[in-house]
Amino acid sequence: MKMIDDDRRRMQVNEKALHMLFCAFEPAIYSKMSSYKSAKEVWDTLETTYEGTNDVKETEIGLLNLSYKNFKMEPDENVTKMFDRFLVIVNGLKVFGKIIPEDKLVRKLLYSLPESWDSKRTAMIEDKDLKTLKLDALMGSLLTHEIMKQGREDEKKRVLEYAQRPIMR
Repeated sequence: MKMIDDDRRRMQVNEKALHMLFCAFEPAIYSKMSSYKSAKEVWDTLETTYEGTNDVKETEIGLLNLSYKNFKMEPDENVTKMFDRFLVIVNGLKVFGKIIPEDKLVRKLLYSLPESWDSKRTAMIEDKDLKTLKLDALMGSLLTHEIMKQGREDEKKRVLEYAQRPIMR
């Protein structure tokens, strides 16, 4: 009698789990999964389909680690695009359980800036406590610097264009 009650309880739990999974699916996924009889089968299939096998996960982690290690600001890339690209890598690592402390992320971003940003990087390192500096504060500071830098470059272009204009008599 005990065995039958345990089996009945397991079946009920499985049915509830299947029902919850099926309710969460869009029609295309439901039609693929509706033939499975256990929640475990559905879950394993979803895991393999959307996360890949262990080999696929290890490859993705390896590629993300490599992208993080080699991360640099690209030529002609602005701060916003660089930051977005950085967050894609960091969030990808986070999905796989590799969480990097914020102070290391701040340092990584600072050291990924090109040589033309050396003065800003040095000022940040000397003036800020990098252990407590938040990524969004770093982003704001870099954006401010970029805007000021662009403004100076635009002013130089205007002066040069004005100086090169022919003199009208």
